[in-house]
Amino acid sequence: MSASPSSSAQAAREAIATRLGGLRQDAELTGHELALRCGWSPAKSSRIERAKTPASAADIRAWCKACGAEDRADDLIAANRQADQMYVHWQKLHRHGMRRAQEEVVPLYEQTRLFRVYCSNVVPGMLQTEAYAAALLSTIAAFQGTPDDSQTAAESRIERSRVLHEGSHRFALLLEETVLRYRIGAAATMAGQLGYLLAVMALPNVSLGVIPFTAQRLVWPLEAFYLFDGRQASVELLTAAVNVTAPSEVATYAKAFSELSKLAVYGAPARALVSDAITSLG
Repeated sequence: MSASPSSSAQAAREAIATRLGGLRQDAELTGHELALRCGWSPAKSSRIERAKTPASAADIRAWCKACGAEDRADDLIAANRQADQMYVHWQKLHRHGMRRAQEEVVPLYEQTRLFRVYCSNVVPGMLQTEAYAAALLSTIAAFQGTPDDSQTAAESRIERSRVLHEGSHRFALLLEETVLRYRIGAAATMAGQLGYLLAVMALPNVSLGVIPFTAQRLVWPLEAFYLFDGRQASVELLTAAVNVTAPSEVATYAKAFSELSKLAVYGAPARALVSDAITSLG
């Protein structure tokens, strides 16, 4: 059974408290000494370290300064801010249908200049045809037991994808070859989707790479993730979306994307893999 959003948030707070406690120990300070340096009561520092009281951004900065670890503050503050929203369970997000979830991310898409996307299971949402999106979203609704508004949600997903053609957005996209072979919807739906990928490859603001089955793996296949510039990574799990904003964690996803990019083929070899997948549909 997956953890509830509240318990996930509490686990995140406890992780932050543990990291703060580690900084205090590394600085060889007692809780009383840290409290004196911060101008707090000893009870406050104890409550923060035991995750009984959530630390504010100001508390974290004061704690890090007292421990001589001011360079750690930004990461901890970012992790603290996302504690209540880092795990967004799909059933909660989709409880009134999926269309709203498509529309809520439009501002983030419009603000992002560089999208880096890695998918190992399905075609990225921004590259999906309406038929493919409707087939996929319908299966998700059935699995989750949430309202099936897959057709209107698919229409919203296509509307959201206008960023491909508008503004100064750039896209670096990586697909595992499995994405080309997994059957989502009918054969005609898959053929249309794969044909659209061929068309997207011609766009000047899009780099689309395919990691072949035969690639010598230097990085194992990962869960799908989206990088929005360098400020956020969104990771798609079975039960939840995980929104990562801590700079060091975003940097880890950026590193993974860079390493995975080295495994991919581009241009004519990538188009050949897509064309082979179309041919296999019969």
